[in-house]
Amino acid sequence: MNALRIHGGRRLTGEWRVHSAKNAVLPIMAASILTGEATRLEGCPELVDVAYMADILRTLGCRIHSGDGALTIDPQGLNRHEMPDALAKKIRSSIFLLGSILARFRKATVTFPGGCEIGLRPIDLHLSGLRQLGVDVREEGGLIRCDGRHMRAGTVHFDYPSVGATENVMMAAVLLKGRTVLSNVAREPEIVDLQNLLNAMGARISGAGTHTVTVEGVERLHGAIYRPIPDRVEAGTLLCAAAITEGSVLVRGACAEHLRSLLFKLAETGVGIRETPAGIRLSGTAVSPFELRTLAYPGFPTDMQAPMTVVALKCHGTSLLNETVFENRFMHVSELCRLGGHIRVENNVALVEGGHPLCGGVVRSTDLRAGAAMMLAGMIAAGETVLQDPAGHIERGYQDLPQKLR
Repeated sequence: MNALRIHGGRRLTGEWRVHSAKNAVLPIMAASILTGEATRLEGCPELVDVAYMADILRTLGCRIHSGDGALTIDPQGLNRHEMPDALAKKIRSSIFLLGSILARFRKATVTFPGGCEIGLRPIDLHLSGLRQLGVDVREEGGLIRCDGRHMRAGTVHFDYPSVGATENVMMAAVLLKGRTVLSNVAREPEIVDLQNLLNAMGARISGAGTHTVTVEGVERLHGAIYRPIPDRVEAGTLLCAAAITEGSVLVRGACAEHLRSLLFKLAETGVGIRETPAGIRLSGTAVSPFELRTLAYPGFPTDMQAPMTVVALKCHGTSLLNETVFENRFMHVSELCRLGGHIRVENNVALVEGGHPLCGGVVRSTDLRAGAAMMLAGMIAAGETVLQDPAGHIERGYQDLPQKLR
């Protein structure tokens, strides 16, 4: 998808079922190589990042089959502990394979991962956690070489509750003899989902969703059939789209508990939100300004900051958005200003003067979530907006988003 033409001024109505979460599926795909048996993931989204991860697994020797909305990973042919350099640089989530490759081979060689340029996102926390399990880690020539011959169960403490580092160490510890206790871990729903998948494969893990995760090592895991959780960011993006278009939209399958901080902020803007057994319905239009601060879960998610910046443009008055997770996550602001947005960024705070009309123009997608935000902005801008996305950022994290919004 190189470019989208968006004609603003239309009200969103109807319903759509969200896919399984990209941020849950990718670590689960990495976990699938912890066994020699096949794992079937149902409701798996057809995303560029999922395709990249599948290509990496194929290079390592896995067989991948997709069809009927499911993805089956057969790791019987797994025979490599070195990740392909070119593929790994395309997707940050390739780093998830570090823990699972170590668990299988007791050694791993990976390159520094790629992904959106929204900040430094160092992998120091991943490597620190593995070192605490006894892994010898050397960085040389752009590669990370890990020797896990002396890996052992024990205690791992994270200086910051990193989602990826928590998931990586959980996977590295699952086949170690004895008990491993991880403290100050991330609490995101995707952590709980990985725990549930691993337990369905025969692991003994508890505590996900709290500050401490305990892994009782097992000798082996088996295959499983599993449906990952619904994508809370996709659901949140659709809810924001409804809130800026005076819409009435039912997002089927959305889990309100995973979206509590977002729903609270959207309610502050004046929209109506109703939680139903089928999903979440939003009606009305955002009018009241708000303040938010991105934090680790259960705080406000950084992935929803860019779409909420567009919601702030719709509100009447000044909204304040404080980004504390990534240092480069306001790259969408200059693009929104091209459409007439009144936004000023000071350090890590964006001050948004809402209520001013937007006018269509040519803008670009600077990263995955910013691209979705620019799509939303085009929906409330007068005339035509051309959204350029030559790098295909949006397709990395949203399946058929233009089709949904049509």
